[in-house]
Amino acid sequence: MSEVLLRARFRLRGARARHLVLAVRVVAGGTIAAFALSTPGFMSSLSINALLNAISLIGCVAIGMTFITLTGNIMSLCLGATVSASALIFLASLSFGVFAAFLIALLFGVAITAVQGFLVGSIRANPILVSIAGLSLLIGGAALITGGQRIYPSGEGLQMFKGRAAGVPVEALYFFATVVIGQIILSYTRIGREMTMVGSNLRAATAAGIGTTSAITYAYVIAGACSAVSGVLLAARYGSGDMELGAGYDYIAIAAVLVGGTSIQGGSGSVLRTLVGVTVIAIIEVVLLLRGFSQQLQYLITGIIVLLVIMLHTIGERR
Repeated sequence: MSEVLLRARFRLRGARARHLVLAVRVVAGGTIAAFALSTPGFMSSLSINALLNAISLIGCVAIGMTFITLTGNIMSLCLGATVSASALIFLASLSFGVFAAFLIALLFGVAITAVQGFLVGSIRANPILVSIAGLSLLIGGAALITGGQRIYPSGEGLQMFKGRAAGVPVEALYFFATVVIGQIILSYTRIGREMTMVGSNLRAATAAGIGTTSAITYAYVIAGACSAVSGVLLAARYGSGDMELGAGYDYIAIAAVLVGGTSIQGGSGSVLRTLVGVTVIAIIEVVLLLRGFSQQLQYLITGIIVLLVIMLHTIGERR
């Protein structure tokens, strides 16, 4: 009887913790919305356009990061550098035509992260250390090849990746397409379900005959493809590129993933949740900018938000 009572108490505590986390999220969401709507100029067309651009460029990386986090590998510190390097590859390949350059950049991003995913999945290498090694190789290789100089387009065709279509920034259209494709992969494909199962319980997934190495590798492949798309959009937007283009994108991406509700331990989350997280982060950044806060203070506030989200995740998952 005592064991039954003990289990009932644990279930009750878990339910209370989940209700507390939900209440905190609702209050936080309402506070952010009120803060945004009361900010002068937030609803202007210029502000909305800046918001969509911020969501799009960071969002593509965050969508890719979602797959890595879902498989239980927390995050990759190499995605920002992958964004920058893919932009350089795209700009340098434009002489072959814009479609060929896009494909080359995409393949480059996939190759860089696929190697990392294979190492993490096959020999259970620490994902953080692997991503740091990838980051160092990309920065060092780019510095060696470019001599630290900016890269400019070697051809034309950038217009298809910037501008507006029906009043909507083209970057946003590419991002929303990425969201749709990513959610379809997670919800309606076998590999998407396997990624979630691997993140939920690696040993159980192995015992069930799931190819854990391939599932983790595919997660990193998708992350690389999404980062390459972001790199192409950045290259088109600025008309040139260097290794600073994607600096900090990986940190903001993981913040968006966690704010959206994807479990830091893996196995629970979705692309649509990350869309919400990206939107929240972008709204906060735009509001702070409109209110005259410095960029350093924006980073500080974003860091505090991520810390609070991690604490909420910990409370909910432990209970």
